[in-house]
Amino acid sequence: MSCNICPPFCASAILGQVLSLYAISTQPTNQSIYNHTLSPQSLHYYCYSNISLFMSVTNDLDKFAMDLIDAIAKQQLSLSIPQLIHNVHDSIQPYNPSLAAALQLRLLALLGHDHHQTKVHEHEPSQLLINFEEKEIHIFTLLLQSANSISANDFDSAYHSLLVVSQLASPFSSSPAQRIAAYFSEAILAHVIRLRVLGVIPTPVHFFQHQHLGMAFQVFNGITPFIKFSHFTANQAIQEALEQEDRVHIIDFDIMQGLQWPGLFHILASRPQGPPTVRLTGFGLSPESLEATGKRLASFADSLGLSFQFHGITEKVGNLNLEQVISVTEKEAVAVHWLHHSLYDVSASDHNTLLLLQRLKPKVVTIVEQNLNKGTRPFMARFTEAIHYYSAMFDSLAATHNEDNESRSIVEHEILHCEIRNLIGGPVAGEVKFDDQWRVKLSESGFRRLSLAGNAAAQASLLMSMFDCDGYSLVEENGTLKLGWKNFCLLTASAWQFIS
Repeated sequence: MSCNICPPFCASAILGQVLSLYAISTQPTNQSIYNHTLSPQSLHYYCYSNISLFMSVTNDLDKFAMDLIDAIAKQQLSLSIPQLIHNVHDSIQPYNPSLAAALQLRLLALLGHDHHQTKVHEHEPSQLLINFEEKEIHIFTLLLQSANSISANDFDSAYHSLLVVSQLASPFSSSPAQRIAAYFSEAILAHVIRLRVLGVIPTPVHFFQHQHLGMAFQVFNGITPFIKFSHFTANQAIQEALEQEDRVHIIDFDIMQGLQWPGLFHILASRPQGPPTVRLTGFGLSPESLEATGKRLASFADSLGLSFQFHGITEKVGNLNLEQVISVTEKEAVAVHWLHHSLYDVSASDHNTLLLLQRLKPKVVTIVEQNLNKGTRPFMARFTEAIHYYSAMFDSLAATHNEDNESRSIVEHEILHCEIRNLIGGPVAGEVKFDDQWRVKLSESGFRRLSLAGNAAAQASLLMSMFDCDGYSLVEENGTLKLGWKNFCLLTASAWQFIS
């Protein structure tokens, strides 16, 4: 059975409570307040002193916005609406993400010369007390309308649709459809703010914290097969390609905490002919995290009697000349691994990264790709593909972990939320990203595919048996392995060898 790319429209079972949608209208605002600048400390104090309000959906958002402005003005502090928009996310988001998104939308409406005339159409309660399934469809329809409006540069209509979504959907809902809608609404809003307020092509905001990311990735690795799938298949392919080599140099384009490599160290240390010497070069986010990772791996290798050296690099791969930074000797067999994600950019330039791969002449390259196009495509195409992809991802988490599961919440908020925001924002201006998948580029650039149909497939099948859920699908296709949910392909693992 092949991985059938047939995207789900809505997330799974509808269990959430229907939220009330309040009628909101704007009031004319004194234009003189636009000429000041905001004190972030005062904004934070006002938000903190009104935390009880932030914990529930307000029924008069414009009154709250004006109260916020008046409270700061009474302190004789200067503020501007654009600056307020930038600061309100940081101050309110931790307490109530939905309120933060909705408040930013109303503040955006005060920016334009005619936006104060914009009203959200009133809804009778009977219109809102619809069944759960209709509500889910309504929310996704509004998201689609907002994306269409942004594609047509109709920001007023986008504001209207996003405002309704922000009140109907919450990232804390028991419904996965509502949670994904809340995250997409926030991501689209951030995209619009950068376009509308800054007037520039948006640069993705990578708003994670390093310690939270490391913890969240460990949780992700523990509750789903996705990360382990990458580790198992890649380690098997690397072990087979380097089976007779005495000197091994592994290059990990995004090592994070190095969770993958102890498993391979075990395999190498138990070889009948004796273990090889191992060098590992890891690219990472910070010198501190790389140093900690290197020490952990060195300690583990030493416990196995494995000769090991580690070198960390805090730079994007495509910004470096690897021949100068990484000393690869002729006696070393090179293995390169790259687990793709959308948390942050690893390569900078895909074109330069491909050239550097060719210069390294690796004996094996293992790549695990998300089935997402991260090139410079139009906004509507990015949105459509991303919402299909993450609907399947949220469904898989909801099917295996209940609504109160803390681990599921951590993965959704710290990992998937960040990825959604970055994908909606698009590639960083000036960075070259392939519109085609990396598998296509490698096959055109002197690499031949190594089949994963044998032991690697067996390892992946064993992994699937460890997760008590029949929703996951594993398919071998043309030497690659595809992991999906309900036959919607999410990850594709492939292995390659440089030949010319």
